[in-house]
Amino acid sequence: MRRARIRTADGLVDAVVVELAGEDTVLTVPDGSSPQQVIDDPTTAGAELSLEKVRFAPPVTPGKIICVGLNYADHAAEGGQQAPDQPILFMKAPDTMIGARDDIVLPRGSVKTDWEVELGVVIGGEPTGTAYLDSEEQADAYIAGYVLVDDVSEREFQLERGGQWDKGKNCATFCPIGPWLLTADEVPDPQAIRLGLEVNGQPLQDSDTGRMIFGVRHLVHYISQYLTLYPGDVISTGTPAGVGAGQHPPRYLTAGDTVRAWADGLGQHLNQVRSN
Repeated sequence: MRRARIRTADGLVDAVVVELAGEDTVLTVPDGSSPQQVIDDPTTAGAELSLEKVRFAPPVTPGKIICVGLNYADHAAEGGQQAPDQPILFMKAPDTMIGARDDIVLPRGSVKTDWEVELGVVIGGEPTGTAYLDSEEQADAYIAGYVLVDDVSEREFQLERGGQWDKGKNCATFCPIGPWLLTADEVPDPQAIRLGLEVNGQPLQDSDTGRMIFGVRHLVHYISQYLTLYPGDVISTGTPAGVGAGQHPPRYLTAGDTVRAWADGLGQHLNQVRSN
């Protein structure tokens, strides 16, 4: 099942079930919901809407977004770094999230804003949270589903201004996410998802999650040893090679660019880049 949130003139319509049919979507609005304007005119449950016209909001409301650095050996290599022997973790604030068709806004002073397409793991389980999983096999019980993430990063802020990575990871709009959550029962193997990204129509990332150094179940188990995981939390599992900093010469986002990220079963982002 694909669960999304769509924006209407009256706010958000939550927990919409999205069924795909070719290039179109069928949005099935839950009982009790009455979206008044999904596009421009009133609509009813089950109305067929063009995917390009739907105003998707972030499909989840995480308490925290936990990101994994250098989780693809080719991405570590393009940055001249060794592949880690344990997951590298950092945090991204939930207020960085934007929808799949919202604008990425370059922060003031930015000269090296970069892209990172990633598989996001959405945590499920009990509202009280979970910690200290005994094994990787237990992880499946705490995965609600998967979502497409772009871990947008300002490299100068991240790497050239001292301290930790947070300055380059937490600028407003730096986490396009969605368009929907794909429930875990629809994903037989999270290590077999192809994903990629292009800028202005030029393919720059094209890989699959089977190339991760640390797989999804390992990450959920590992992170649970250090953080309590609550339903809705997101683990962004790292990016493959092809980021802007790894191009020859390096290439970064500028106002007017269009970023398209995609992943099998998880839909796509189409984000315009603009100045602050």
